[in-house]
Amino acid sequence: MNNEIILREFMNSVWNDKNFADIQKYLCQEYTIHLDNADPWEGKTINHTEFETRLNYTFNSFPDIHFDIKTAVSDGNLVSITWIMTGTNTGNIGEIPATNKTIKVNGATIYHFLDGKINGHTQVFDRAAIMKQLGFIK
Repeated sequence: MNNEIILREFMNSVWNDKNFADIQKYLCQEYTIHLDNADPWEGKTINHTEFETRLNYTFNSFPDIHFDIKTAVSDGNLVSITWIMTGTNTGNIGEIPATNKTIKVNGATIYHFLDGKINGHTQVFDRAAIMKQLGFIK
């Protein structure tokens, strides 16, 4: 199976369908996250249990979060995707109460593969757009 197919299955199963049992199927035991410096996960290498913790944090804040992959390009051990993320903030974001507002934001992620499994990602997205849509900034 090629890496793009693996990634699409991972995004649908783990992120969109919230199937935590598939984390081990798609991810290496060590998974490294590269985001912007404002993100507490930036630069961390995490295991399957910690990845599940990360998902729970997101799903608790946005239970209906959904990623719609718009483009995908595979090159060796890398698969780059652009996506649109939607979701409704019905749970706290840390200590911040839910806004019950819906977000829609574009982003891009490069997923890194090792031996047919995903071992990390590098991601950019418009964090300011999310903050505006939730009413935190103008």
